[in-house]
Amino acid sequence: MRAVAASEMQMAMQRQPDELVRLFADVEPVAEAASRLAGRRVLLVGTGTSWHAANQGAYFLRLAGLEAWALQAADAAVEGPQPTAADALILLSHRGTKRYTSDVLERARADGVATVAIGGIGAPGADVETVEQERSSAYTVSHLGALARLAQLATALGADLGDTTAVPDGVARALDGPGTPFEPPLRGLDFVGAGINQWTAAEGALKTRETSRVFTSGYSVEQFLHGPAVAVDERDTLVALDGGGPLSARLADIAGAAAKCGVRVHSIREQSLGEPLSVFPLTAAVQRIALESALAVGSDPDAFGYDVPGREETWEPIEL
Repeated sequence: MRAVAASEMQMAMQRQPDELVRLFADVEPVAEAASRLAGRRVLLVGTGTSWHAANQGAYFLRLAGLEAWALQAADAAVEGPQPTAADALILLSHRGTKRYTSDVLERARADGVATVAIGGIGAPGADVETVEQERSSAYTVSHLGALARLAQLATALGADLGDTTAVPDGVARALDGPGTPFEPPLRGLDFVGAGINQWTAAEGALKTRETSRVFTSGYSVEQFLHGPAVAVDERDTLVALDGGGPLSARLADIAGAAAKCGVRVHSIREQSLGEPLSVFPLTAAVQRIALESALAVGSDPDAFGYDVPGREETWEPIEL
């Protein structure tokens, strides 16, 4: 990453390889938690970045042979489906303080549901911890920490995700490898990913929008092709996230077609770890784009938009 006065976001990103080494070696809390999930349908619940992790965690658990589904916390709290005593709940929350995630966890525990709460160190209710709480509003290391715990759970339950010991080096390469600093587009920035990396695309869009306020969207391959693709032109940029897998060639075709329409295309390819574990370096890559975009437009990547006058008065009254 380019040399600048380090933001809290950048310092958190740079900690990720070492934190992943530590987490993947720390298996004891995960083994006990995995025993609560075995043989059950698993509902994974989160909000924002944790919603993206929930979807990727469900993918991991399905590779272990479990029935696993991701739910947004507000949906699970208000409309359901809610876990029953025959199910298990994985609750993902970095700080453990958001309204709907807290409601879901409290109700599940009161109903006798087997629960696993993944959160930052010291987060209320967390029984499988990840990393120290972040100072930046743009969560990075805590997100990869949650993904590491989800990968460990799936592995403990029988999934073959690949060589997790290679993940920290893959993330380090994504963060520190050569590359031209990312420049925001004239109009819109689309992230597109195949398979499990459709959620990496969603995370890239979220991170870039919250750090730099660039207009972004995140799509799966087919979601982008069947509608949004018709609107892109030379004012737009597309980031294609290729972790391998059966839709890799389809993603390349769509990126090529976008380039012919004048779209500036960045193809980020990471296939050395296999598709499931590619989410780790590809997530680090989109974090890097988010940080570079913030630097390019002069916004504070840590501030969650509160560096814009008047924003705090507008949004602060809404309970998170």
